Amino acid sequence: MRHVYKFLSKQISVTDFWMPLGLKLDPENRWVKKAETIPWEEIELRYAALFGNHKGNVAKPLRMALGALLIQAERGISDVEVPLQIQEAPCLQYFCGLPGYEDKQPFDPSLMVYFRKRLTPQILGEINEMVIAKAEKKEPPPPPEEKACGRPNKGTLTVDATCAPQNIRYPLDTSLLNEAREKLEGMVDELHDPKEGLKPRTYRRKARREHLKTAKKRKKSKKEIRGAIKKQLQYIRRDLGTVETYMASGKALSERELERLSTIKTLYEQQLVMYKTGTHKVENRIVSLSQPWVRPIVRGKAKANCEFGAKLDISVVNGFTRLEYTSFDAYNEAGNLIDIIERYRDREGHYPERVLADGIYRNRDNLAYCGEHGIRLLGKPLGRPRKDAAQNKQQRRKDEIDRVEAERKFSHAKGSFGLGLIRTKLKLTSETVIALSVLALNIALAGRFLLAFLSRFCVQPNFVFVQ
Repeated sequence: MRHVYKFLSKQISVTDFWMPLGLKLDPENRWVKKAETIPWEEIELRYAALFGNHKGNVAKPLRMALGALLIQAERGISDVEVPLQIQEAPCLQYFCGLPGYEDKQPFDPSLMVYFRKRLTPQILGEINEMVIAKAEKKEPPPPPEEKACGRPNKGTLTVDATCAPQNIRYPLDTSLLNEAREKLEGMVDELHDPKEGLKPRTYRRKARREHLKTAKKRKKSKKEIRGAIKKQLQYIRRDLGTVETYMASGKALSERELERLSTIKTLYEQQLVMYKTGTHKVENRIVSLSQPWVRPIVRGKAKANCEFGAKLDISVVNGFTRLEYTSFDAYNEAGNLIDIIERYRDREGHYPERVLADGIYRNRDNLAYCGEHGIRLLGKPLGRPRKDAAQNKQQRRKDEIDRVEAERKFSHAKGSFGLGLIRTKLKLTSETVIALSVLALNIALAGRFLLAFLSRFCVQPNFVFVQ
């Protein structure tokens, strides 16, 4: 669908927002404060570049799209609920850029999917930098020739990694194979033409009874589980052969069904290898047929030893968070530390004085790099204790306390901004939700910065709440 973007007039002030019966918005409302921390006009220029057409339907404004996504991230509501809550709350309508109160839904709930697709993680990363720059009132970065000079190290860079769990069913082998078998049976039904005679047997009723026989048992022995897996593999092998026979004769599946068939083939091969070798590990293991890009991430936490979702790295500087790296595949976060430090140098014009990270980041490459650039990397040094060991121990203790800031950011983002459970179904939109949670985290912090600035300089808004 082709869309054209139309720039809106400059955002009105809170006093000009129209409401019935002469009511006025409270300038101290948290959504009004958040709207003041976001550089809407700069972001709109970036958003308008996504629309190259000059004909077609007019797309929703940037403020409406981003505002709706931020509301959803903070309140943890569904796509259907977002426009309903905007309709009911004047402060949310002001936050989304409406000129006055309207007693109707601002958009159809289905547009939330398009908002997430258009505001990609890369664009949200740029918006995040704009929000941080406005909150910190930073000067532009120094030119490249000045960066190359030996400027002293300054500042603290805190780095950590976590997993954003995806909302999928716990991936039991028997349930995955049963789901794959049912999908294949649906493909056989779709490809079969009754005029060609009897449909090939799939033994679906017998296969379902055998699956339920094992699935409904509270306690299952390893022998029973292994026997159930073997039977489901046999049914899937038969159904795969039937589907391939139909396709060889000229029948065709839809593009979506072809992708699903490819996923089922990979799942069958992985489960067959694990069954024959007696292991539970395989490379790029599929844990969801509907979201085959999701991988198991072993974290070793007390709550869950293994989580299923995206792994991500963040950095925290002066209280503000940046999303440094996201991947649905398991990786060693220590390999990204040098790139994170270099991006810090590009932004600030100098290297950090210290880097606060847990012990996994202290590999040989990172230690050599930090030593070369005079950066203190958190952790106990190798070798025999030095004479100033007591002083160094106190310093490490202080650094350990300061490093907890990254854990607080994770806790806040997971508890308040949707990072604790990603409910979207597409890979791109899942990455967008992760970037949105980081952006919402910084907007909340920027609002506190603005409130502290107003209280410090005794700036009282000249607004009156009229009833």
